[in-house]
Amino acid sequence: MAQNFDLGEFIREQRRTAQISVRQLAKLAGVSNPYLSQIERGLRRPSAEIMQQIAKGLRISAEALYVQAGILDERVIGGVVVDAILADPTITERQKQVMVEVYDSFRKENLRRDADEAAAAAATAARASSADITDDAEPLHGEPVVRALPLRTTMSRSTNQRRPR
Repeated sequence: MAQNFDLGEFIREQRRTAQISVRQLAKLAGVSNPYLSQIERGLRRPSAEIMQQIAKGLRISAEALYVQAGILDERVIGGVVVDAILADPTITERQKQVMVEVYDSFRKENLRRDADEAAAAAATAARASSADITDDAEPLHGEPVVRALPLRTTMSRSTNQRRPR
């Protein structure tokens, strides 16, 4: 019941910050005034759908309510940035969602690039371990010059005859 109380307190704080009465929020969220009051006091646990409606009425992220209710884990990665976006009362819910998606896409792109660079470095290191690394050559950007050893192959001739020239 403690989480419900935290959720109710969170909703109440958000409502007061937005300067909306319980009746106004109940109307915006499409729930009854007594039901919303019970949610704020921690006596009722709203469904995810009702939380989404309340979030829309408060013009905050439904995700914020889900975290308060214990339905979702709080985002750790990008937490400060995402929290700032979600807490901004001057932008719409859709704008917040788009900003978080753009931020996430930038982060994923950078993580993918870093992974590609790490894979390329690992491949270079693997090639270097199977090649002859010489210290007598001039290094390029502080890296040793890698020279591959020639492969030794044996060729057999089916005949010992020489070709005519």
